[in-house]
Formats: sequence, C-alpha cells, structure tokens
Amino acid sequence: MGSVYPLLVTFDDGDGAPLSPSPRPQSLMFSFLGIHVLGRRIAVYSGSVIDVFARLGVTEEAARSTLTRMVNRGLLARHRRGRKTYFGLTGKATAVLEDGRRRIWETGAVNRDWDGTWTLVGFSLPDSHRSTRHDLRSRLIWAGFGLLQSGLWIAPGAKDVTGTVTELGLREHVTVLAARALKPTESADLVRAFDTRQIAERYHAFLERWGDAGARLALPDDLARQLLLHTDWLQLVRQDPHLPAEHLPADWPAIRAEQTFHDLARAYEEPAHALATALLDELPLDLPLDH
Repeated sequence: MGSVYPLLVTFDDGDGAPLSPSPRPQSLMFSFLGIHVLGRRIAVYSGSVIDVFARLGVTEEAARSTLTRMVNRGLLARHRRGRKTYFGLTGKATAVLEDGRRRIWETGAVNRDWDGTWTLVGFSLPDSHRSTRHDLRSRLIWAGFGLLQSGLWIAPGAKDVTGTVTELGLREHVTVLAARALKPTESADLVRAFDTRQIAERYHAFLERWGDAGARLALPDDLARQLLLHTDWLQLVRQDPHLPAEHLPADWPAIRAEQTFHDLARAYEEPAHALATALLDELPLDLPLDH
C-alpha cells in the first residue's frame, strides 16, 4: 500500500515522542470514520461532524479544514442534499481505514505468533539520490524496520515493501530477502536493531494516560473518550515494529497496554454509539444524490 503511505503518517505526531496530548484533527477524523462510517453505505453531514469534534476541543474551522483537505486528497467525497453537504468515504479512505482496523483488532500490539523469519532490505544509493534515500529510510522505519548495520534493514516476519520501492523508483537499487538467524547469531541479537526503550516508553505513556480508565482526561462523554482512545492506540501500534514477544521482557508494557485498550474500547462502545446515533445526520448512499 505504498500509494497511501503519506496518508498513514498523519497518525504520527512527527517527533517520535510518546503520545501527543493533542492529536491532529485528521488523526481523530480517521478514528471517527473508522468507527462510525466504515462498512456502512452512508455519508455524514458536515455540521454534525463539527458537533462531534467540538466535544474534543476541535474548532469548527479546524474540522471544516480537515474535511476539505481529505476531499482534496481523494479520501472523502462530497454529496449534497438540498443545502446540506455530506461527506462519504472513497475507496482510498476505505483502504486506509481497513488497514487501521487490522492493525488494531488483528495484528495487535503483541507478536506471539512469530515464525522465526526476518525480512531484510539492503540498498546502497549514491549522494545524488540523497532525498530518495531519506524517503526510503523513513518509510522503512514506518513499516517496522530497524537498522541492523549500514545499508541493511531488518523487520520481523514477512514484509511487503514492493509498493514503497516501486513508488520511489528503486526496484533496481534495493535487495529484499527473507532470512533466519543462524549460529553464532541469535534472533535476540537482531532485536537490538530496534530502540526497545523508546517503544516501551510510548506504552508506559499510554498506560499513564488511560490506565485509570481515562479518569484524568477532561472529556465530556464516552464518544469523545472513544475517539481519543482509538487515535492514541492506533498511533502506538503503527509505530511499533511488532517485535517477537519471546525476545522481549516478560513484563513488556504492550501486554498491559493492549488489555487496557480492549477493556476501555468495550466500555465506551455502546454509550459512544448511542451518542453518535443521536448526533449524526446521515445520508444513505443507495439513494439518488445531488452532486
């Protein structure tokens, strides 16, 4: 899914720090759409979206600007009914949101099913490709790779980097291999290619924020809590290289953080759904539309 990579990075607040106290409106919008629109043939009225986002302290101007940018990026489509403008998902947005859903509910934060394989990516680019080299490194990090040694990147399991390499025009400059560690190298040694301390700090920050049922968060209701919870969690799991649990400490904080997320997600689900149903003005997309 290399073509949607620039959209996925919006879940990262950019500095690799633990959790941003104020996620970007577009990150929150993805959470909102993924929970309340994905899988339904509907569009939602802009005014009701603004009402939802006001609960999170997002201004009307910021919400409208986010909707417009997402239309310009091919993520949302406008639909008109009378004087009202509704927004529905495009195929591109659906792909991004489905990827997020899989990250949260299928891949998860704890890699207990690792098969012992690694994906290796090797490249050597001249200085004339400096900008492209930077883009490739950034995308490899985002895809869960760590730098094993100069020019050689590694990630647990099978990773498909075809889209990224093709998009950057580097098919002839990059070597991709599947491998297993052989003596004297141990898989535990390869985990050192990753900054596990920083990964752990992110999960500890999540637990500090949400561990007491989010009681310290000054939010008005469970709909606001649900959207912020999912945004925080998706940001975390997208930054996590999903290292094999067998080579991490027994008290790895992702284990407790994932349970906390699941408990809170279940607790917020029904009241948040009821609030969203009451707030959202929805337009079925199987009806004739004015464009």
